[in-house]
Formats: sequence, structure tokens, C-alpha cells
Amino acid sequence: MEFSHCISLSGALQLVLSHLPETVVRTETLPLPECLGRTVAVDIVSKDDLPPFSRSTVDGFAVRSADTFGAAEGVPVLLNLIGEVLMGQQTDLSVQSGQAVAMPTGGKLPQGADAVVMVEYTENPDNHSLLVLKAVAPGENVIVKGEDFKINGVILRRGQMISPQVMGALAACGYSSVSVRKKPEVAIISTGDEVVDVSEVIVDSQIRDINSYVLAAMLEQAGCTVRRCGIVPDSYEALKTAMTEALTGSQMVLISGGSSVGTRDHTVRVIQSFEQASVFLHGIAVKPGKPTIFGIVGGVPVFGLPGHPVSAMTICQALVKPAIAGLLGHEQLEPEHRIIARITRNVASAPGRDDFIRVKLLRRDDGYWAEPIFGKSGLISTYLEADGIVHIGDMKSGLYGEDWVEVELVK
Repeated sequence: MEFSHCISLSGALQLVLSHLPETVVRTETLPLPECLGRTVAVDIVSKDDLPPFSRSTVDGFAVRSADTFGAAEGVPVLLNLIGEVLMGQQTDLSVQSGQAVAMPTGGKLPQGADAVVMVEYTENPDNHSLLVLKAVAPGENVIVKGEDFKINGVILRRGQMISPQVMGALAACGYSSVSVRKKPEVAIISTGDEVVDVSEVIVDSQIRDINSYVLAAMLEQAGCTVRRCGIVPDSYEALKTAMTEALTGSQMVLISGGSSVGTRDHTVRVIQSFEQASVFLHGIAVKPGKPTIFGIVGGVPVFGLPGHPVSAMTICQALVKPAIAGLLGHEQLEPEHRIIARITRNVASAPGRDDFIRVKLLRRDDGYWAEPIFGKSGLISTYLEADGIVHIGDMKSGLYGEDWVEVELVK
């Protein structure tokens, strides 16, 4: 496959997702506190009605709502106060017409009552009388049994992620452990004769390894276990050896650098040298990130990412993370954190190519504005300055100042 035959970003994403292994990663059962951010392996249903009983949402008095109709400060309704509901205790109190029961927030609604009057709208002339100063409607200030979840109702669909809010719902429904997908194991290989570890002192034209650290962080954030396989020189034999080791026990392999078409870029040849291996793309009409490779080796997806850090991060976000979501069995891609803003200036773009522009967000009286940050793909400082990314699709020739744009937040 020739590097000059670039395909669109949308075509590349479709190609990647269509060639992922048919089976997603295996499952494991974990205690609930360890499930944050994990992907559920099966539909999770409520074991009980939630809440298990109708309860009050305020401090007040349980009543029959019909008894309060017409109540106001000038014409209060007089009810007979027959007792009090205590938290966590059974009660045999039953509210009849003309009666009321004192209620704490969260207390179980007694039989016969269908609403709760807030304590602020009542007065107690004596211990057995209640004046209601405001009418309530049926169901007011009450959560009825099963209003949150009905028994056997779906709490979370297979392929969805467990958020802090979901953990609360699972705890409420009695789940002490959950069946989740195992974290995909991803191996990252850095390449280049000029690349050295971060602990090394730079000599002459050497550069420190940035990509394996930033890519590992992005993929760990996406729910992966990452194995950094070190730095490999620009040698076919060395890369073949490193690839052989990286493929063992991994569900995905990333090769940083070596994805261009120079005589020392061996990634495509190394992938093709394995049995049951194919290269499906080499080159995407995108900026930054054009020299990107995708292939499959023995059922394991392999990405060759550009060596420039910003290019590598862009492709990781646009292609690799959606592939991870596919391996985890996500029914749909999780939406990123985005806001709507207005671009501060004209931005040129080439039709037929997707462009990703780094922007800094400015808060003004009329809302957010996105200030483009221009810089070459080798400059990681441009990413540090950026609050987000603006995607210019391949059907556009650019943006005009004051155009509305979607900003994908990166901080």
C-alpha cells in the first residue's frame, strides 16, 4: 500500500473498527469499589424496586392531599396529628381522612397518605393538632416505590462505563461486585536512533522519548493496561524482535515513529513479515497525523503512529481510542467533553483533509471564544497551551472568524 494513497479520516476510522477482532476482551468480576471507569460485560438489572418503599423527600407531615385542597394562610385546614414516623423503623400508622402523621426526610410514607406537607407550611396549636397553610397535590414531596428503578429494570447496558453516579445506583440496588471487561493490554514501542529515555543526558542530535509516556497516559485514561517496551533503533531486525515480544499477551500494539516512507522506516515491512498479517492503511488525509499505519498481526491490531508528539496524540485520540472502545465492547463511543465556542479569527484548511486545530479558550461576557494556537506538530508546547481541539472536517475549506465551533476539551 502506497503512502501517497491517503484515505479520509472517516474512512480510516470505519476501516479500523471493521477489522477489530470479533471477540472483545474477557470479563472479570470485581468488588464494586474497584469498578470505577470499567466497562460492564452484561446488562445490569435492579434486584429490587428502588426505592423499596414510598418515602418523603422533606421534613413535614404525611396527609391525604384531598384534605388540604383550599388551604391557605388565611384559611388553614385543621387536621388531627396521630403520630410520627421514625427513620428505619416499622410503623402501623394509617392516615385516614382528616388525619396527619409527622415525617422526617426519607421516612416511609404511612398507609393512606399520598402527599407530604412541608413543615414550613404548617403550625401546631397543640400536640394533637396540625394547621395546614398550603395545599399539596397528590404525590407532592413524595418518591413512590420503584420510581427510580422497577425490579428487573435495566440500570446499565452491556458496554457502558461505570461512572461515580452509576456506582451509587449499583450500591443502592445491592451490587457488591460487578462483571466487567478486563482492561485491554496495550504494548507501546518507541523507535528511532535519535530517541533516548527521559533519564538520559541529551547528546548532539538526540531527543528524549515523549510519545511512549503521553500515549501510555492517554490509553490508561481510556481504561487500558499499558506496557512500555522501550526504545528500538531504526533497524528492521530490532523492530521485528521488539514486535514479536510486544505481540505476546497484548490486545493491541502501538509503534511510535517509523511510519513515514523513508528508507529507515520499517514498520510496514515488519508487520507484513508476520504470518496472518495485513496492512490496511498507510496514510490518512489529516493534519497533523498523515503518516499513520494500521494493520492486523495474528488478530492483534497494530498502529504505526507519527513520531511528532502532537501528531501521535491526535491520531491516538481520533483512531486508537475508538479502537479501544471497540475492544471493550462499547455499544457506542463515549462522548468527549465538548463545549460550543466562537473562533476568534479565520483559519484556513484544505478541502479533502481533516484538520485538528489546537485552541485556547477565552471567557468573555458573551460566552467562550476559541483562540487558535498555531505551531508545528513537533512542538508539544502547543498542546500544553491548548484548552481544546477544534476539528475542521474534510468538506470545509476553513473557518471564518466568529464561526461557532465545537471544542473538545483536553484539560
